[in-house]
Amino acid sequence: MGKRKLLLIVPMLHQGGFERVCVRTARILEPYFDVCIAIFSDKDIAYDVSGLYVVNLDVPAQEGIFQKTWNVVRRIGRLYTLKKRFRADISYSFGPTANLINVLTPAGDRIWTGIRSYMDMDVPKKLRLFIRRSDRVICCSKLIASELKERFGAQNLEVLYNPFDLVWMEKQASYPVEGMPDFRGKKVILNASREDDGKELWHMIKCLFLMKDTVPEAMLCIMGEGSYAGYRRLAAELGISDRVYFTGLQKNPFPWMRQSTLYLGLSIMEGFPNSLVEAMGNGLPAVHSNCRSGPAEILSDRFEEVKDLQAYSEEAYGILVPLMDPEKNLDASVFTEEERRLAAVLTELLQDEERMKRLSCAAKKRAEQFSEEVYRDRILRIAQESGVTEKGSE
Repeated sequence: MGKRKLLLIVPMLHQGGFERVCVRTARILEPYFDVCIAIFSDKDIAYDVSGLYVVNLDVPAQEGIFQKTWNVVRRIGRLYTLKKRFRADISYSFGPTANLINVLTPAGDRIWTGIRSYMDMDVPKKLRLFIRRSDRVICCSKLIASELKERFGAQNLEVLYNPFDLVWMEKQASYPVEGMPDFRGKKVILNASREDDGKELWHMIKCLFLMKDTVPEAMLCIMGEGSYAGYRRLAAELGISDRVYFTGLQKNPFPWMRQSTLYLGLSIMEGFPNSLVEAMGNGLPAVHSNCRSGPAEILSDRFEEVKDLQAYSEEAYGILVPLMDPEKNLDASVFTEEERRLAAVLTELLQDEERMKRLSCAAKKRAEQFSEEVYRDRILRIAQESGVTEKGSE
């Protein structure tokens, strides 16, 4: 019996949640499918793709309306040619850019489109197109799926949480990292994202300042790509530059997680925050804003009850906190009541060893429920229900 062919489509493999999921999907499904990853640009690949079949369509992003329109045309042509040459049975795209080209290139394949972020919900015209022209719309959270059903009447929806290999993560965490500071004796609050106003890093830095006397060993470690110039200035003006560490982009984030004490996320919006689950898998107690979408489903067993909650709430697997003021404020003399409240919550948590230990155990237990085995089995079921089985088994 021959394997069916799975084409995964993603704009780049630079840095980001759905890019990571794309590569992991290829690895997980290699025993069951012939897998090909199509990318629009091979610039700055950050993920390990050794041994994988990756095709660069070589149509990178362009500026300007004419160039963008011409790019769409070129991408359609090149992806259609690849689909026919590869003889794809399933073409599964990640994110709105890849989804658009995927649905515009039907080639006798089953088209799956992945809605990977709540920000994708702001483009209703595209969402209608994706729903209409996809065999399956793969949502990374229950909240996204329920809203697509409610707003557009979509019936071809599947909820598929991102996969995590905890054994592999633990192995990665054991590798030494050149230049990593010695965090022994420190209580390190970790955030893994990138330089993006939607991650609200200024609130974290101001919270750390407010904690400097009550938790003098507290540090903030910000991991991700960016210059962070404005945030570095803010830390300097507050006199806490020695307590805020910027790691830059890390291909292996897990040693940093192992050396940390607590994970903090204050995103305005997510899809399914991978870094949150990765940190939990490394035993970090988790505190995260109850943004749309993901954190409520990850940290709580009471999704329907807490999905719209905007209050501090300790749930089964971590602490949900209200959304903070999204207006960026790098003024070192201005502190909000939200920041003072969050600083107090973090102080109380870091000083309570029993609570930290309990939340650490709960976090690790929860992360185990997002295993690669669960992800694999669900994709195989969706493929079978779509009429895609091994050749010779029909």
